[in-house]
Amino acid sequence: MGGYLFYPPADAAQDRIWKDTVVQWGEAQAVTYITGLHAHLQKLSETKALWRRLPNDLAIPADLKIHAFFSRYERHYLFFRELPSGKIGVLAILHDRMDIPVRLHEDLIGFADKSEDS
Repeated sequence: MGGYLFYPPADAAQDRIWKDTVVQWGEAQAVTYITGLHAHLQKLSETKALWRRLPNDLAIPADLKIHAFFSRYERHYLFFRELPSGKIGVLAILHDRMDIPVRLHEDLIGFADKSEDS
């Protein structure tokens, strides 16, 4: 079954990736990249063997009680969690040139007030 949902920071990142790719390389390349990103997310949602556990001390705020995972798609790192429904919830999408620990912490700090069941 699988499937995936975007949390707001990841959804906003997807929009930025689209816009930046259109400006830099054109709409056809943006379609190719975003389509590939979604295919990768679908494959992740169906294949737990591809998941890599994110160390809790890397960037997850101490009061945030989630188990996060990551994967790489071309130039981006995808951070996600397993949802009670069995789908994955995409928490953040970060470019490999970003300061990953700092940016991931910024994206995840908004989840600190939510429980693991969210």
